[in-house]
Amino acid sequence: MLQKNQMTGIFFLAGVFWSNWYCGLAGTLAGLAGCVLARIRRFPQQEIDDGLYAFSPILVGTALATQFDHSLLVWISAILGGVGAASLQRYFIAKKIPVFTLPFILMTWALIVVARQFPSAFPGQLGSMTALNSFSGLQAGTNGFGEVFFQSSALSGVLFFVGVFVNRPISALYALAASFLGAVFAQVFGQPIEMIHLGLFGFNAVLTAIVFSGNEKSDGAWVLIGVAVTVALDIFLSSKGTLSFVGGAFTLPFVLGTWLTLGLQKIVARSSWSAFFP
Repeated sequence: MLQKNQMTGIFFLAGVFWSNWYCGLAGTLAGLAGCVLARIRRFPQQEIDDGLYAFSPILVGTALATQFDHSLLVWISAILGGVGAASLQRYFIAKKIPVFTLPFILMTWALIVVARQFPSAFPGQLGSMTALNSFSGLQAGTNGFGEVFFQSSALSGVLFFVGVFVNRPISALYALAASFLGAVFAQVFGQPIEMIHLGLFGFNAVLTAIVFSGNEKSDGAWVLIGVAVTVALDIFLSSKGTLSFVGGAFTLPFVLGTWLTLGLQKIVARSSWSAFFP
């Protein structure tokens, strides 16, 4: 979640392990694999210390653990996925391209496509959603934090929120508001209540809000614009189901929404509107 703080990382790990030890272990193995590769390949030490070669691998591991049940090949895939995601991360960093979680998305898609060709070796993860008629706004908001790491536990969402708050309170508060807005927008556009309640339309909004959060008044406007674009993309991709064959969109709406908003920022900065968005 773009936080450079050891205590924040501890809260995140605690949240994942509390919800699902399988996801926690798979994510940890993938993250360690990314860090080991970074040290072997002698990537810049400061970037390693900052966790830049662990966060995408950790997401690969947790995503695979939500898609597939326990098997030796899933553990091996998590490790290989961590190595691949860290390699992609280094490539984009070297090219000075801000890709955020794109290495995680690309590596996870590739692994899922391959794994689904061998269903006996990669048994599917069984999941269910409780039927709901309405959703709790606050819980849907905190669940948006939980789903950043694909965890549906209410406590995990709270732990992730606290983790961000410990490092940067303004980011945590903006992200909580964004997660709630994502839930509201999704309900207005007729998305399934169960998915809204789980935070599935909040976690991309959370990440986008964190990117644009700040102490200036204009930051609030950019958070709102970024979140609106991200949630619109999230609802479109979810309703169309075009990426279901690769496991879903994951954090793609966040990446695309953030790119589009950053592009809009550059356009505004060069125009007469810059006075309204300093």
